[in-house]
Amino acid sequence: MSDMGLLKCFLSIEIHQSEDGVFISQSKYAEKMLKKFGMLGCNPTSTPLTVNEKLRKDDGGRKIDETYYRGLIGNLLYLTYTRPDIMFASSILSRFMSSPSHLHLGAEKRLLRYIQGTMNFGIKYSINSIVKLIGYCDSDLEGCIDDMKSTLGYDFSLGSGIFSWASKKQQTVAQSTAEAEYISASIATSHIVWIRRILEDIQEKQKGRTEFFAITNQQ
Repeated sequence: MSDMGLLKCFLSIEIHQSEDGVFISQSKYAEKMLKKFGMLGCNPTSTPLTVNEKLRKDDGGRKIDETYYRGLIGNLLYLTYTRPDIMFASSILSRFMSSPSHLHLGAEKRLLRYIQGTMNFGIKYSINSIVKLIGYCDSDLEGCIDDMKSTLGYDFSLGSGIFSWASKKQQTVAQSTAEAEYISASIATSHIVWIRRILEDIQEKQKGRTEFFAITNQQ
């Protein structure tokens, strides 16, 4: 065996270690992806998707090459390993891989433009932070207009950068914002129980209750 020094890159994930913590990112991978799909140097946008935009499967748009679209989705999903900020948009766009249109491709390219402007984004895990589990969750209402199901999202941190996150469609149709948020909170709570047990197994048992924040704007 040979000592090659501190880990700097693993499977396209860049690891920057310093005295105050560890920062992980995929800036080089993002640059290669933009170059691969002809978007390197494009004009950046401030948001991954157009605000309040609703995409549907049968939108009447011109059909495009499925292989190209699926390849782009695969690259985007791999980028979510260190970019939770694009998790929601990537999961939404992945729903149209069976029959993508030019409108779906346009939304994909907007996401690439967002990545162009945030290429150096990543996650920072700080040293000397209190190992305290904190969770957040949210949900939209009837975000998918094809089946009227909502999309939930949650993430968890241990005092600094988040280490677990997800964005997925709910299995049932919610009748109100409160119900959609309740479903999201219940699924995230199950995840909290699982994480607490894992932490106990590695000698990081959580004392007291876990702080959990949810947005519950009722309609």
